[in-house]
Amino acid sequence: MRMKLALAAALLLASGSAAFAVTDEIQVYTGEVVAPGEIGLTWHNSYSVNGFKTPDYPGAVLDDGSYSSVIEWALGVNDWFEAGLYLPLYSNSSNLGWSFNGFKLRALFVQPHNEEKHFYYGVNFEFSWNEKSWDTQVNTGEIRPIIGYRWDNGVSFTLNPIIDNTYKGGIGGLEFVPAARLDYAINPTWTIAAETYSDFGQLRGFLPQDQQSHSLWAVVDYSGLPISVETGVGFGLSKGATDLAVKLMFISDLTGPHRLFQ
Repeated sequence: MRMKLALAAALLLASGSAAFAVTDEIQVYTGEVVAPGEIGLTWHNSYSVNGFKTPDYPGAVLDDGSYSSVIEWALGVNDWFEAGLYLPLYSNSSNLGWSFNGFKLRALFVQPHNEEKHFYYGVNFEFSWNEKSWDTQVNTGEIRPIIGYRWDNGVSFTLNPIIDNTYKGGIGGLEFVPAARLDYAINPTWTIAAETYSDFGQLRGFLPQDQQSHSLWAVVDYSGLPISVETGVGFGLSKGATDLAVKLMFISDLTGPHRLFQ
């Protein structure tokens, strides 16, 4: 019990005192990959119930009342490498209506059979092509290390110390946007979790606290066949934050028992 309370306190402290804005993917990576030869599909959905009332820049998707979504395709190449494609990435906002926002390529490298290990790890690389309404930079990237530990009592803690890259400003221009997850597996079907997402700004100098982005999420996972579901509610923790958002993910193995290759 003391271990659970300590980890929960660490998550709350890491979440800071600011918030988050509209985004395409709200997920902590736990280092699992689809089996070799299988194709996985994840449909990400999020909705900003009460968000920022003005766009981040002229022509940007408005956060308040916006719905964003992306379909993530994944191919298991072997037991330590998964290739992914996010397409299409789209949104519906009050200022732009329905809009196509771009696509992403992903390469995920992990310790084989992470789901069976106490200590699990990996790293994910992403390259994005963005419409001007979605990001000020056409090309952006992400490096997402995955570090986690799973206890025998059903508790797991995962840290994603993410580095975002706009390909400007060298190493100092990289942004630190960590995410973390503390979860408890009630049984093989149901899991509850707390997640945090943050944006501290560039490595050359973090943003002032009232400009940083931090959120705290309450999450429930259902693991089933043929579709698993993850849903959650996110809360901003400062006056400059998006107050409330929700997410809903559907995860499925498209190949089932029939693999493309072994």
